[in-house]
Amino acid sequence: MDYKKTQAPFTTITRDLREFDKETGNIYESVVVCAKRANQISIEIKQELNRKLEEFAYYTDNLEEIFENREQIEISKFYERLPKPSLIALEEFQDHAIYFRRAEEEEK
Repeated sequence: MDYKKTQAPFTTITRDLREFDKETGNIYESVVVCAKRANQISIEIKQELNRKLEEFAYYTDNLEEIFENREQIEISKFYERLPKPSLIALEEFQDHAIYFRRAEEEEK
């Protein structure tokens, strides 16, 4: 998914808890679904950032030679400005964009 185009808010907003139990029937189960999705999003963003920053990596043993690369700084700032993974996950949950299933149903 392209997290750069997400409509998730950048700040925390107050949410109505009664809206969370409509899809799962349980508020706590909804929170667990959102938390697991937030972990997935966090891992994906981190891997993408590491891939982009690896282009600028150079391996030297001399700590005195520190180079500032403007492009590397801009990439890092861009990823810092993205909404938090938990906010993206909550937005996806409210838009019914998250698919989840219960393990209990699969066993039957």
